[in-house]
Amino acid sequence: MDLTRVRRLWHLLEPLHAVLYYAPEVFEEAAALGYDKKERWPSYFPLRAAPLGPVGAERVASAFYSFSPRMVAEHMDSAWAVAGPDAVKAARLRGVDRAYRALFGDRVDSPELAEAARLARRAAESVDTAGRPLAAANAELEWPESPHLQLWQAATILREHRGDGHIAALLVAGLDPVESLVSFAAIGAASVERFGSRGWSADEWRAARERLTARGLVDESGEATDAGRDLRHRVEHQTDQLAAPPWQFLGEADTERLADLLGDLWVAVLSSGLLPSETTLGIGRV
Repeated sequence: MDLTRVRRLWHLLEPLHAVLYYAPEVFEEAAALGYDKKERWPSYFPLRAAPLGPVGAERVASAFYSFSPRMVAEHMDSAWAVAGPDAVKAARLRGVDRAYRALFGDRVDSPELAEAARLARRAAESVDTAGRPLAAANAELEWPESPHLQLWQAATILREHRGDGHIAALLVAGLDPVESLVSFAAIGAASVERFGSRGWSADEWRAARERLTARGLVDESGEATDAGRDLRHRVEHQTDQLAAPPWQFLGEADTERLADLLGDLWVAVLSSGLLPSETTLGIGRV
């Protein structure tokens, strides 16, 4: 399968999943459990980690990879004392249900959305979860009955499947968590300030940049060298390759049909203003 199609599906599905971390309806559900909603991080970590079960900060930091372990511990050390994983999983479905209804209106009950849900679910149910902890945890959940929630769950499985593969590509490239961010900022995927949201200190960022400079991947100004751009290109290419199997299973015709069906939903999410204009994922820039 053409890897540009694989990346296109990531671009289309990522916003549908990311509603979980930005929609006011989800914040309200998290606040009802007892999480602080003044910023998104107190609920972000348990909302994303809940399928893993009552795991501690070390395992969450390992699975999420690019966050500072200190930041993860700050939010995860008390997360399950606020609410257990089962309660959080139920709350996130309630929040997404409300958010999707607000975003999509009557389209929630449309035959087009139901068709998109069926196709995305077929792709998600085909994923190989070996060595992919976040994809496996989400794939193990029961499927909700409503098509719009099936679409969200499929988008979540597929994005975590891709993310787990991305971590594998970073490990092969020899990029530790903070180096992965420094090298990504160095090719212009997002600003250094945006990557600051991952909780690394200025000293840790500087030390990582020095390590990458010693490897010839970043210059003294923090810009990527040709070798650094080459390495990041290989990482993104390998990520696409590792994310391709569900779309190969679905087949070119059905994958293209799903992309067409997702277009209006993607526009609705982006035009809502919920998602930030710049993210650490580098969508549209890599």
